[in-house]
This record gives sequence, structure tokens and C-alpha cells, in this order.
Amino acid sequence: MNTLRSSLVMLILLTIITGVAYPLLVTGLANILFPWQATGSLIQKNDHVIGSALIGQNYQSERYFLGRPSVTAEHPYNALSSGGSNFAISNPLLSKTFAERSEQLKKQNPDAGNAIPVDLLTSSASGLDPNMSVEAALYQVPRIAKNRQISQEDVKSVISEQTQQPLLAFLGEPIVNVLQLNIALDDYQQQANTPK
Repeated sequence: MNTLRSSLVMLILLTIITGVAYPLLVTGLANILFPWQATGSLIQKNDHVIGSALIGQNYQSERYFLGRPSVTAEHPYNALSSGGSNFAISNPLLSKTFAERSEQLKKQNPDAGNAIPVDLLTSSASGLDPNMSVEAALYQVPRIAKNRQISQEDVKSVISEQTQQPLLAFLGEPIVNVLQLNIALDDYQQQANTPK
């Protein structure tokens, strides 16, 4: 009987500590120390949430940069169905998918070079990657400049401003957040078109 009672007391105590107190403490500290990250890294424009810096979005317009392909169930960038294709390198469907994506990218970006950056062909493991390489952004510059009727140098300047460097050089490559880049491009074009 003593063993049963002490086991129940420990169960209740550990449930309170690990199931209630610890999560509340960590959530409270996160909200105090990292408020933007703790609430989902939401990006707002004109007092409306338009997305998260952590989840990619499906852009249809030729005026916007495209991120990495998404293969989430039901529709691309479905945050409720995160996942990759899981095709092995030996799977013929992977080669077929790469060929289809390559053909599509060449149609969308006829003035770009032939070397398509790998992150425009491959989907991430989550299917929700919000970032792309600088090379992937530069590959799309001719299309963006043409559809927005601005110079390629102006588009490259916006990419440069939006490029995020790794904390330390050996911790990764520079990246560009697709949503933030597209917002910056809209803002740049709006400022350029505003009479002074």
C-alpha cells in the first residue's frame, strides 16, 4: 500500500512539475525574452498579418519571387500537413519531378542562365521552407525586373538588402526570406512610384 501511495504522489508531483509548471515557465520566459519569435514570427503590413517568417507561401504572380517547391498534402505550403516527398535518389519519380520543375523554371525565367540553383528544384523536408539561397533569388531577377518594369540592378539591390548572413561564416550560407523579400520589393516599387 505504501508503494502505491508513494507512486501516485510521485505521478501527481511530476505531472505538476513537468506538465504544468515547466511549460508555463518556458512559455513565459519565451514571451518575455523573444516576443516576436514566441508568437510565430508573424509579419504584419497595414495592421494585418500577412504571413510568418517561418513558413513559406505559394506565390502565383510573375511579379514575385518563388521559394523552394513544396510537396505538402492538399496544397503547397500547407502548414497543417508538413512533409517532404521522401523520394530516394534512385526513384525515377524524383528525376521526373526535377525535369518538370526545370522545364517550368526555364519557361518562367527565359532570360536567366541555364544553371538552375538546386534549391529551386528540390523541396525541403518540411515542405514549408521560407528561405532560399541568394543564387536562387538572383536566378529570378530578369523575370522580376521585366514584370515589374524596373531595372535588374534595382532588384539586385533589394535582394542585397534582404540577404541574411549566418551568425558565423562556418554555420551556413547567406539566405533570403522569400516573404520579406517580396514585401521589400513591393515597398521599393511603391516608394519609387510615389511622387516627391
